[in-house]
Amino acid sequence: MLRGITLAGPVGRLEALVNEGTQNTRFVALVCHPHPLGGGSMHNKVVYHAMKALNSAEWGLGMPVLRFNFRGTGVSQGTHDGAAEADDVAAAVEWLHHEYKRPVIAVGFSFGAAMTLAACSGQSAASMKVRAIISIGLPLHAEERDYDYSFLSDCEIPKLFVSGDQDQFASPAELEQVVASVNDPKNLVILPGADHFFNGYLSPMQSAISTWLKETLA
Repeated sequence: MLRGITLAGPVGRLEALVNEGTQNTRFVALVCHPHPLGGGSMHNKVVYHAMKALNSAEWGLGMPVLRFNFRGTGVSQGTHDGAAEADDVAAAVEWLHHEYKRPVIAVGFSFGAAMTLAACSGQSAASMKVRAIISIGLPLHAEERDYDYSFLSDCEIPKLFVSGDQDQFASPAELEQVVASVNDPKNLVILPGADHFFNGYLSPMQSAISTWLKETLA
């Protein structure tokens, strides 16, 4: 079942969708979308397919999954900031945890991955509610900015990084260097042939998510 909801964000209402899961799942999930100034929204195809990997019985997880539009995207209130969207992620984590009373699997694609990591690392309130973090297509150089992930050196939440070796915003060598500096536990999956948007490689991306979660949450 799909239902539309409204989240109380830090600067106003956030447009959101929930794909309900099977009964008695141990976890719930959040998927955050790519950069809104590049057309990113909760309807992005990578976001959608990540949601299906978490929600669909086909992949064996069946979690309820929340997607939402960052501030200034769709009918979400506020204006794009580029960093404060991490607070939108924190609000979404809080809503999920309050609604379902279960630990959260926090997932983000591209800009959404950067904001998810920022929101759920360290000793933040969101981090206390998150069981695992998945970064899909983590950007290192995009939107005329360089992303810094040095704050992950003390993040003890299990982390999965999934990217393609043809990613336009992070080369495999650069990504390996970043992941090497990240605190354990962590895992990096590089999909040969895949670009930033996983064109033709959405199913392998879903498989990487499902496989890692089943191993990590066992």
